[in-house]
Amino acid sequence: MVVPDKILVRATNWVGDAVMSLPALRALRQRFPQAHISILARPWVADLYRRENVCNSLIPYTARTWGEKWAAARALRRRQFDSAVLLQNAFEAAAIASLAGIPERIGYARDGRGFLLTRAIPVPKSGEIPRHERFYYLELLRRAGILAEMPATDFIRLEGAPAARAAGLDRFRQFGLGEIVIGVSPGAAYGTAKRWLPERFAESANRVAGELGAGVAIFGSKDERPLCESVAAMIAGRAKNFAGETSLAEFIDLAAACRVYLTNDSGAMHIASALGVPTVAVFGATDDQATGPTGALAKVVRETVECSPCLKRECPIDHRCMTRVGAARVAEAALELLK
Repeated sequence: MVVPDKILVRATNWVGDAVMSLPALRALRQRFPQAHISILARPWVADLYRRENVCNSLIPYTARTWGEKWAAARALRRRQFDSAVLLQNAFEAAAIASLAGIPERIGYARDGRGFLLTRAIPVPKSGEIPRHERFYYLELLRRAGILAEMPATDFIRLEGAPAARAAGLDRFRQFGLGEIVIGVSPGAAYGTAKRWLPERFAESANRVAGELGAGVAIFGSKDERPLCESVAAMIAGRAKNFAGETSLAEFIDLAAACRVYLTNDSGAMHIASALGVPTVAVFGATDDQATGPTGALAKVVRETVECSPCLKRECPIDHRCMTRVGAARVAEAALELLK
């Protein structure tokens, strides 16, 4: 393989996927330490990379119409990239890279885009690689000949965590939440099947806050604000609902400053875990072996039921995978992580 001077990486569109692709980005940097790596990312994902050493420049991708996409491709053409690594699976990612005239275009042969790639990589079959999604992105590099072998990746970390934590602690002090704060994310974008009961989030947060003398910060999207407000209303001590009030960059700072984080399977879970914050994640409908948090500072709580993981957006029966998880179990898992 010719050593590229300028590499374009097309980031994934979802925060959780972006976090799980970080080991591949780090491996790319280690393989080409002198290369200028630019990351093309949607605005709601871009801030994840701002403090990371793998990223020399960040290119926000806002194009929606084909006219805007053509203009974006022309702008990329002027940058004269040598190689494009497409972590996003969509046809569009390959089309933009091709229109930009990037001579080497590497990606999985998915979504009918193989003819647009100079290296169309076969998608791994079930059982060919470890189940966790981070290996899916690493395998792309291995099959493309960029990596000689799959690197050891026991956990995922964001390099900018120390700076984020310092900034987040300052903000928590301004809001009167104190030095010790518990983070809570009761929502999940994929659907209600992934959501643990809000009253149990509140109950477990109250137990942990009581033990630590902590404040509680509740996070979510603008659409999740009523849900988060219901949790905030049940918190016995200091609490603030941040739902809909933070950018991704601001959320990263605040999450990094949390002493422990309680969450569903969500983008917030992946970020908190990657920041090295002790994270307890309640899983039910989804598969923690494939998309769970990583490392010794993360703990998954789930109830084994015959229909889980079903991977459904909405539960068609009684949501037993979640209703059978008690608040005491989650609180105890959090306190155990803090020992």
